[in-house]
Amino acid sequence: MTAPAATNVLAGQPSALKEELDELAALPTMIRLTATCFLTTAIGWVLGSISSVPAWMPWLFYAVAFVSGGWYTAQAAWDSLRQREFDVNFLMIVAALGAAAVGQPREGAILMFLFSLSNTLETYAMGRTHRAVHALLAMAPDEATLIVGAETRRVAVETLSIGDLVRVRPGENIPVDGLVVRGESAVNEAAITGEPIPDEKRPGAAVFAGTLNGQGSLDIEVRSPIGDTTLARIVKTVDEAREQKAQAQDFTDRVIGQYYAYAVVIMTLLAIAIPLLFLDWDFQTTLYRAMALMVVASPCALVISIPATVLSAMANGARNGVLFKGGMHLEAASTIKVVTLDKTGTLTTGQPGVTVVKALNGHSEDEVLAIAAAVENLSEHPLAQAVVRGAKDRGIAIAEASEFRALTGVGAEAQVNGRKFQVGRPVMYGAEIVAAASTLESDGRTVIAVGDEQPWGLIGLEDTVRPQSKEAIRRLKAVGVERIVLLTGDNHYVAERLAAQLGVDEVHAELLPQDKARIISELQATVGPVAMIGDGINDAPALTTARLGIAMGVAGTDVALQSADVLLMSDDLLKVAEALQLGKRARRVIIQNITFAFGVIVTLVISALFGNIALPLGVVGHEGSTLLVVANGLRLLRRTRVPKA
Repeated sequence: MTAPAATNVLAGQPSALKEELDELAALPTMIRLTATCFLTTAIGWVLGSISSVPAWMPWLFYAVAFVSGGWYTAQAAWDSLRQREFDVNFLMIVAALGAAAVGQPREGAILMFLFSLSNTLETYAMGRTHRAVHALLAMAPDEATLIVGAETRRVAVETLSIGDLVRVRPGENIPVDGLVVRGESAVNEAAITGEPIPDEKRPGAAVFAGTLNGQGSLDIEVRSPIGDTTLARIVKTVDEAREQKAQAQDFTDRVIGQYYAYAVVIMTLLAIAIPLLFLDWDFQTTLYRAMALMVVASPCALVISIPATVLSAMANGARNGVLFKGGMHLEAASTIKVVTLDKTGTLTTGQPGVTVVKALNGHSEDEVLAIAAAVENLSEHPLAQAVVRGAKDRGIAIAEASEFRALTGVGAEAQVNGRKFQVGRPVMYGAEIVAAASTLESDGRTVIAVGDEQPWGLIGLEDTVRPQSKEAIRRLKAVGVERIVLLTGDNHYVAERLAAQLGVDEVHAELLPQDKARIISELQATVGPVAMIGDGINDAPALTTARLGIAMGVAGTDVALQSADVLLMSDDLLKVAEALQLGKRARRVIIQNITFAFGVIVTLVISALFGNIALPLGVVGHEGSTLLVVANGLRLLRRTRVPKA
């Protein structure tokens, strides 16, 4: 379709993005030129019906209509001709001039108006896709409150440096990527993760530019360059994806957009030569019908049908925290038969949590956990913090401990309520406790003992399963995935137990990274296309080998942005099924568009060859089909709903 010539250079931007931005910037001019074309065509039509008006006057208005309606079309046609190619713009210009040459300037003006209107509406519609992604940038404020000593002052965001402290008051948008150093608040991160529920932020938590602070005040240390925030990288990733084409789109661009145009020109020349040489038609009728044939045979709807669909689907995903790094990956999502998943950090949280408390010697589970949490509250060890979280999750009050002391190689001890308690390895309490602990350890847990002179109990900790993992696997099967496979470096017992709990079909355990890639290659050879879901760092070989690599929870992670084909900005596994379903929807719409567009072209061409289709009617059919396929593609801007299993 027509694209205004690029007039400004955006440094560092992909060429596809520069063209799109130029086209969107030209939209007001396109609207004015289209309106001018309509008015002058209408005036010329009216004047032509008045016998007293000189014959040259309607032609004058039609000439203005040709210029205004064909302004951008002629530029695009000339650009193609300079590259020794034909395209639909060239076909439209020739058809309009041909109509004028046989004394039918009105039909040529109508053609220019409808083609200009189609391009204008198409640009407006495609602008919706562009705005859906780039509206995210507007969520990042231009100014921030910089903390300098005991004072604060408002500064431009671009003046901030890594290490600066900024204060975000209740209800403000967060201006930077960083870490909370003071304050607590709930932050709405829907712009980044697609999650509508605000995330609770405390000191040490990561926050992202463009997200909305809730009711608390936060002091944030800047951790990323201002021009390289997660929000900016999201937009950049989507923009760069426009340079990558789906295979079907690449086919239409190369075959339909170029070779087909040559075929139309040859067919038009034959439609002129054969009637004049062999059928004894007059020149005016022959040329008029040939121009009508050229118009209806133009592949406009076919050429636009795929990018309209692909970009709409990608904008949909971006709005909801699912980034496809190109149309080819969206296409791949529609073909997936097997989904392979890493365990740690994917099906599980990647953080230890309390899963079992075994009380001994007449004590209760809550007493055991309360004492352990009181001692461990003074430690920074990950297992210690897991015990503290476990107590808080159960609503257990944590007493104040004192005289904390680490016991090298064993654990720690502290005074709690005037008594000395130890927390650490079961070996502290002898062989009987070690034997009891080994029963819990056989399930893949890490076990710690709690007590004073006597053991009070045992606490088992292990990597906790994500709450949505089981539902996510059910939904993957609901969208047509044939097999779910767990790939993990963990031991077989732990992997098999998790698989049985979640409904995974197949398990491969104790794997090295290269082993995961090998298994994926085997699955693709025997079953079909594979999607690999991992953290985007340790699973890089597997993500690269799979037909579709999906990285989870990559907000702020550079490595993940580079390693996978699809990026899930949050840790929500349910979005995997949503991504695959979006790919299937896009594929269905592309097939619908191509079938409809091709059917319209065939019908109109047959009518032009064997009937006497009027040029304006051919234009209406041609441009109408183009607008319909664009509108059908834009349906993908709506949120994808995944059926529940």
